[in-house]
Amino acid sequence: MPENLDNLRHSCAHLLAAAVMELWPHAKRTIGPAIENGFYFDFDFGATKISEADFPALEQKMNELLKSWKGFERHELDAQAAKKEYPDNEFKHELIDEFTADGSKVSFYKSGAYWDLCRGGHVEHPRNALKHFKLLSVAGAYWRGNEKNKMLTRIYGTCFPTKKELDAHLHMLEEAKKRDHRKIGQDLDLFTFADEVGPGLPLWKPKGTTIREELETWAKETEKKWGYERVSTPHIAKHTLFEISGHLPYYKDDMYSPMDIDGENYYLKGMNCPHHHMIYKSSPKSYRNLPLRYAEYGMVYRYEQSGTLFGIMRVRALQQNDAHIYCTQEQAEEEFLTVLKLHEYYYNALGLGKEDYYITIGLPDESKRDKYHGDKELWNRAETVMRSAIEKSGIRSVNDVGGAAFYGPKIDFIIRSAVGREFAISTVQLDLYMPTRFNLDYTDQNGNKKLCAVIHRAPLGSHERFIGFLIEHYGGAFPVWLSPVQVALLSVSDQHNDFVLEEARQLKEKGIRVEVDSSSETIGKKIRNAETQKIPYMIVMGEKERTGGDWQVRVRGKRTAKGEIKPATQKIMKKNAFIRRVQKETQKRSA
Repeated sequence: MPENLDNLRHSCAHLLAAAVMELWPHAKRTIGPAIENGFYFDFDFGATKISEADFPALEQKMNELLKSWKGFERHELDAQAAKKEYPDNEFKHELIDEFTADGSKVSFYKSGAYWDLCRGGHVEHPRNALKHFKLLSVAGAYWRGNEKNKMLTRIYGTCFPTKKELDAHLHMLEEAKKRDHRKIGQDLDLFTFADEVGPGLPLWKPKGTTIREELETWAKETEKKWGYERVSTPHIAKHTLFEISGHLPYYKDDMYSPMDIDGENYYLKGMNCPHHHMIYKSSPKSYRNLPLRYAEYGMVYRYEQSGTLFGIMRVRALQQNDAHIYCTQEQAEEEFLTVLKLHEYYYNALGLGKEDYYITIGLPDESKRDKYHGDKELWNRAETVMRSAIEKSGIRSVNDVGGAAFYGPKIDFIIRSAVGREFAISTVQLDLYMPTRFNLDYTDQNGNKKLCAVIHRAPLGSHERFIGFLIEHYGGAFPVWLSPVQVALLSVSDQHNDFVLEEARQLKEKGIRVEVDSSSETIGKKIRNAETQKIPYMIVMGEKERTGGDWQVRVRGKRTAKGEIKPATQKIMKKNAFIRRVQKETQKRSA
């Protein structure tokens, strides 16, 4: 986020807190940072319940206060004086203790009559700059993101430099709300969750499973053409595997507690790479064997905080379109570039243009070097190769300091849906460190042992998140090849039911996914139901069709560049011509 926009939204978070304290003086303030596309502020309201119904009064108070906000004044206080500003506020006291542990003072910023503990980063003229804001939602959030801590009330808002930008963003949010994958997933009967199974553990219904399997089949066919070999690994492993990889202790908080098996600790795998490394090590390798590309649709399990779970976008059990490429270090740049091209192939096939995705380059935060494994020379070499490949690919990229994995720099593909929402969908990493941990070597042409390079990649990310993206991108109106139901046959009356069921059987024999509506509803109601289910083709079947007449096919409208669906059209088609059309669209995987 540009610094000026970050400052704008952080300043607006102060304005929100000032209004809250005017209306609910008993509330305890905590923190209020700027975030992507907006800001939030967390409060402890005690027994008071806050909802979106309170937003009009809050926004009115914010506008009233804004008139007196001419600027931000900086003040410094020692710990004792700072705590006096927050009587009985254990949250602020905790922060003050941390910030003053070395004896330093803390900074406060004041605008109008309101001031708050803050490190800074504000607009110069808040009275003019903060006019275009909107409060968006209320949610629960644990203090400092730890579910063992108290649940607070989080108020989200956004702020833009101009009314035009604010209105455009609010329009995008409304469109995104209509396309919320959780709602559409329920409406289309794709997946569900059950308390008895557990939060973050999706259950895929038949229609959702169809989408998963179509994507998996496509990926497997593609990867075979691109030189990948398939492997399969267990869901658990002994602690020693993750100690070698370094995931214990660095990644331990994201893994589930170990289970005792025969006196040894076993973990559910949170990643597939250590297992793949053991397959590589299972036999000696020569330079003639490289590159080796091992691919697996592997289930992994990650302990996500309950407050961060979000539909199928963030879950605790996920299936990854995963692979690891083992190559010489001289081959690494070409292999990395090929992986980038594979991403482009997938995204273009799904109808995304180059303007719809870009790369973030995850780099280490040098001020926190103890968070990372490996020596700096390895990191620099990996970064150099990655940057060269990215430059040759022509894909737009931005830096993300602090976004590196614990064992090396990485890149993330960010893709944008039809309504402008962005999703981090896939990670690629050139790893020169794990080969040193696992001794992943090969014999070169001179008979010497050398360590290989490893490329981690998953172009379709996890199926859960990728399908969540596709649901929102297509608004549930999937391309024909991905649609759980491709054709709806609508019976005019009960006397035509047997004929319609026979036609459905013949279509299914041709590999077409068909659903029959032989209910007692009117034809108009049946058409509306099929439209609600966003089925690409529907055919009303009555006496004319039973006696061999042409089919009148109702074709779902095409998507516009903004993802909207145009009105349906009618086409008169011969039965066999219609079958060929659906088969061709399925085989070509047309977007």
